[in-house]
Amino acid sequence: MTTVPSPSDAALLEEQVRRDDRAHVFHSWSAQALIDPLPIATAEGAWFTDYSGKRYLDFSSQLVNVNIGYQHPRLVAAIQEQAAKLCTVAPGFANDVRGEAARLIAELAPATLNKVFFTNGGAEANENAVRMARLHTGRHKILAAYRSYHGATAGSIALTGDPRRWASEPGMPGIVRYWGPYLYRSAFHATSETEECERALAHLRDLITFEGPHTIAAIMLETVVGTNGILVPPAGYLAGVRDMCDEFGIVMIADEVMAGFGRCGEWFAIDHWGVAPDLITFAKGVNSGYVPLGGVLISDSIAETFAQRAYPGGLTYSGHPLACAAAAASITIFKEEGIVEHARALGEEVIGPELAAIAERHPSVGEVRGLGVFWAVELVRDRRTREPLVPYNASGAEAAPMAEFAAACKSAGLWPFTHFNRTHVVPPCTITADEVREGLRILDEALAVTDRYYEGAGM
Repeated sequence: MTTVPSPSDAALLEEQVRRDDRAHVFHSWSAQALIDPLPIATAEGAWFTDYSGKRYLDFSSQLVNVNIGYQHPRLVAAIQEQAAKLCTVAPGFANDVRGEAARLIAELAPATLNKVFFTNGGAEANENAVRMARLHTGRHKILAAYRSYHGATAGSIALTGDPRRWASEPGMPGIVRYWGPYLYRSAFHATSETEECERALAHLRDLITFEGPHTIAAIMLETVVGTNGILVPPAGYLAGVRDMCDEFGIVMIADEVMAGFGRCGEWFAIDHWGVAPDLITFAKGVNSGYVPLGGVLISDSIAETFAQRAYPGGLTYSGHPLACAAAAASITIFKEEGIVEHARALGEEVIGPELAAIAERHPSVGEVRGLGVFWAVELVRDRRTREPLVPYNASGAEAAPMAEFAAACKSAGLWPFTHFNRTHVVPPCTITADEVREGLRILDEALAVTDRYYEGAGM
């Protein structure tokens, strides 16, 4: 039984948490003196609670990773059971839960991907996928998209196509940028999904031609772009990339770190289009971050490259038993509780229709898009010109409209995920339809803030 502290004790606990955090914790992506992190006391389902007792409906899933929700009792029990049995073992040994997790993950993937290399998270998964592609092909160039995020370690930040890369440059050599499809802000002056697909593929083909196909090891892409816009590729795009990779002997790497494990209403987002990459990177939703875990799903042909040749990479905690026990249990829970199907239905029957209605009511909503429980609301100052509500990579006073919007959400008990001129609707896959509607009601009300900044002629 959980003991609930008195208000005075809770206040003292919160004060201690804040004091320790500010004195000793160095936070990522932050100017340390300008932040005041909210102390969280408890969490359950789609909600977390601060020390004052205020509850927040989590429309961010933390970092879009708590797919199974907070404190799922069966997942917690699986970790406890494994901890009592065997807490850790080096990756060079065979282990029951490591093998089980790898088998279960491979069974969910396209039929040609049957091996799993475990990492501690998504960034390391992408690092190792690139290493595998380069060694498999004997080539060095990697095509990576603008409007992408692949992690913050040395190689993965070099692959990243957003401003978080800039401070780490010069980075890993051999990265070549390309524009992925994004009809709302088309780099190709397209006016339809079909045009956007055709022109994005033509752009990619031109880039391959001028870079030299024989120099390109891999094309890397987020199957559905995550933090940089939740950009769902048009029909035919991923199949076109697959065909080009086959034509030129290039490895296709699908980064599913954010989009996988139910987030897009499928086990892997790539399943929407029936395409099989050569490598799939994953993390986050594989066990909802209960214990850190990531990995690379490897095609049979790439795995064969290392049958008689040592793979030059490894991690002390690769396939950690607690993490793998959590992954195996999570996959079982997803299957038995129909969580992937639930996420798909939420997108089709609740989130998509409700966001479309919200867009009709608010002039500052330029576009809504997404799949499953993976949606973006793009905010603008003018629908006709599509001028973003705040400038690209805005900070300080320029970013005030989005900060005000986020504050309005939080005040009403909704924790949003905002990035540049967008708010993303990315709750846990286990959230109920009624909880989604409650969160969207708060979001709807908070958009009155962004409407005040609208400068266009009207709807």
